[in-house]
Amino acid sequence: MPLSKWSVDNNNKYFGVQIMATVAFIGLGNMGAPMAANLVRRGHDVNVFDLVPEAVRSLAAQGAKAAASAEQACSGAEFVISMLPAGEHVESLYLEQGLLNLVPASAILVDTSTIDADTARKLSVAASGRGKSMVDAPVSGGVAGAVEGTLSFMCGVADPEVFEKVKPLLLDMGKNVFLAGGPGAGQVAKACNNMLLSILMIGTSEALNLGAENGLDPAVLSDIMLASSGKNWVLEGYNPCPGLMANAPASKGYEPGFMSELMLKDLRLAMAAAGDSKVVTPLGDLACALYNRHVSQGMGKKDFSSIFQAIQNLQPES
Repeated sequence: MPLSKWSVDNNNKYFGVQIMATVAFIGLGNMGAPMAANLVRRGHDVNVFDLVPEAVRSLAAQGAKAAASAEQACSGAEFVISMLPAGEHVESLYLEQGLLNLVPASAILVDTSTIDADTARKLSVAASGRGKSMVDAPVSGGVAGAVEGTLSFMCGVADPEVFEKVKPLLLDMGKNVFLAGGPGAGQVAKACNNMLLSILMIGTSEALNLGAENGLDPAVLSDIMLASSGKNWVLEGYNPCPGLMANAPASKGYEPGFMSELMLKDLRLAMAAAGDSKVVTPLGDLACALYNRHVSQGMGKKDFSSIFQAIQNLQPES
């Protein structure tokens, strides 16, 4: 693989002369499009396909090569990257539509979608049975991270050597790339991370609302908690209270960002994993219930930090 010619320094950073790769990118939605665009900007030969023709044309205008089908996009590819909405779409692409049988034998398959771990493991086994390698590599960082190239990738793969071949390519779309473990481990890591994120968002919203209802300035309270033991990622860069952070979705009418319906999707994946492994997640259960109610009230397209408004509107039980 061309990218294996990179070198690694003591801080696990890649350096040296970059050898470009031929990449097929399938799925050009809110996340996939900017990810593919970053690969184009890095000089890779990127063939793109999406069911929405305008998405393909947009990437072609940025220097990618438009493909009329997923199979055509994969012709001659050294890496195949998919970014699709759910596990059913990923399984359909690779198994029902037969893409696993159509990609070059030497290609490494990388699914960056957020799906259930069982489907990721099923696809890895299917790929291995055809003599191919598949990596589950869901991402954290949202649309902003995809645009800015600062995503974190959480990877699960059977062969660590395959991870080392994929890592430089992922670093052209992000700043952190982790090997979580074997097949499906990337999806488990993503579910755990987003379950915790939802809990942090709800807890931060509750604390800010409690302070405001008792006469505190939310900006002052945020500063106090940032300098105290309540400090967390939400307070640092994603404050859910409107007007406190100019670039946060809360100050932009809760335009995402990361949609509440996607957070609910991830929480359901986490709860399914907890059920399968018989692990008790009381706060995760509560977070899932709150986001389910929030989405059912028409807030699914709003950023997940809009749960702050839901907290504000809750009434004490009589």
